[in-house]
Amino acid sequence: MARDRGRFTDEFRDSVAREVVEMSHTIVDVAKKNGVSENSVSRWVKAYRRRYPEITGEPVEISERQRLRELEKEVRELREENEILGKATAFFAKKHR
Repeated sequence: MARDRGRFTDEFRDSVAREVVEMSHTIVDVAKKNGVSENSVSRWVKAYRRRYPEITGEPVEISERQRLRELEKEVRELREENEILGKATAFFAKKHR
C-alpha cells in the first residue's frame, strides 16, 4: 500500500478514487483490492468528485455499469475475431502466391 508516514498519499487516494469514478468499479471491490476500508474509499471518491467535477459527471447506475461491462466484453471479443481474421487472410494470401 502507498503509505506516507502512516497516512495514504494523495496519489494513492486519487488512484483509488479514479477506479470508482472513471472505471465504474464498485467501492466494495476497490476497497478489498487495495486493502482499505469502504468508508475511506467512499470519502476519497467524494473528495475526488468535488475536486474534479468536470471528469466525474453523474454517478453511473448499476444497470449502466453492467451494460458497460457487456460492451467492454463485446469489444474484446470483436478485437480477437478481427485478429484471427487478419491472420487467416495473411495465411491464405501466402498460400495463393
